[in-house]
Amino acid sequence: MSNIENYDLVVIGGGPAGLAAACEAKKNGIDKVLILERDKEAGGILNQCIHNGFGLHYFKEELTGPEYAQRFIDLAKESNVEIRLNSMVLNFDENKVIHAISKDYGYQIIQAKAIILAMGCRERTRGAISIPGDRPSGVLTAGSAQMYVNMQGLMCGKKVVILGSGDIGLIMARRLSLEGAEVIACVELMPYSNGLARNIVQCLNDYNIPLLLSHTVTNIIGKKRLEKVVISKVDENRIPIKDTEIELECDTLLLSVGLIPENEITREIGINIDARTKGAFVFENMETSMDGVFACGNVCHVHDLVDFVTGESQKAGKAAAKYISENSNSEFRKIEILNGEGIFYTVPQNIRVENIENRLEIFFRVKSVEKNIVISVTDENGNIIKEFKRPHVAPSEMEKISLTKKQIESVSTDKMIISMKKGVEWWWKIWFVLFALLDVEYQLMKIAIMK
Repeated sequence: MSNIENYDLVVIGGGPAGLAAACEAKKNGIDKVLILERDKEAGGILNQCIHNGFGLHYFKEELTGPEYAQRFIDLAKESNVEIRLNSMVLNFDENKVIHAISKDYGYQIIQAKAIILAMGCRERTRGAISIPGDRPSGVLTAGSAQMYVNMQGLMCGKKVVILGSGDIGLIMARRLSLEGAEVIACVELMPYSNGLARNIVQCLNDYNIPLLLSHTVTNIIGKKRLEKVVISKVDENRIPIKDTEIELECDTLLLSVGLIPENEITREIGINIDARTKGAFVFENMETSMDGVFACGNVCHVHDLVDFVTGESQKAGKAAAKYISENSNSEFRKIEILNGEGIFYTVPQNIRVENIENRLEIFFRVKSVEKNIVISVTDENGNIIKEFKRPHVAPSEMEKISLTKKQIESVSTDKMIISMKKGVEWWWKIWFVLFALLDVEYQLMKIAIMK
């Protein structure tokens, strides 16, 4: 077919992940790189995140979301990365033939040598969490509210209740307060916050907005516009407790109840999906179960910071460049990473030992808030590969450990287990020291008596 376009690398998604991956592939010698972005401009979610706090890890300076995005958009232009906006990818097949449509380019059929998936994620809606009650206007996701306020200059409400303590919800609590709205409360189902600690302090505590843990919305009341919500306490099984209902008058309910990786086309092609991350299973270089198809950023697993998205995406871009150049299908020794006690998920889920250059970074989230714990890396036989002490961990904050290639090579089985165990509490440490001192004193006394 003569209308098929040929590219070395096609990146699906022009957000921070796609931009960083495309630029890194260019840096590593790949000539024809194309980004397909369905929005009218590149940058993704960063365009509506006008608050600061981005770039502290990567650029070592504090930037707003649009500033961070612009740096990579400029780099993409300098690197001659082709970006097609308003282009929606319909599907692709195992031969890496991509079908896309756009107003400017029409129906496109593109043959790629490698593909990077960087579609990001979407918010959970009211329907996804099944909140009962009326269906008035005024119930929307925190991300939608952010777009209305920051990009269109439209206020979404005057009296606001926020369900969930995700970072976008916390940031919108501050933003709406600054715009003159009354944020009545932030209601969280879990007994701990699901946002970063800095956002709890800067967005809630600094504005005297109460955070109600172990509560949820159990009813929505309103005809045309939201009039009030009913919140209830929940027990340890997250079931609402009777006779704990409180009515809060409000005209807006913002939902900040989690993000879902955008993986419809990933599932359609048959790439293996991790039920915990809702993203693709990936190897150490971010390659999926399909040869030559890579995934990075929030489409793989939901990140806390865009700086980590950039680092992960550059890894995918470099790996894609290597795949295009070498097209190697060598059979390497594979090790599966398993979730042990207290660990919710890990990324990557599989590693090929020979592909690791010097070190491997493993990202993971824990299941509960804990203090003074040890992250233990073992093989199936219980042999300890490495242990990492952590003074505090929480499900809301992604953790990272680093292993050397030598340490990974020492794994004697084809499975590696990451688990969390309690550290020794400080008072026990004191007792151990006192016991040791007493024992030394006792031994000295024995020696003195014997003499």
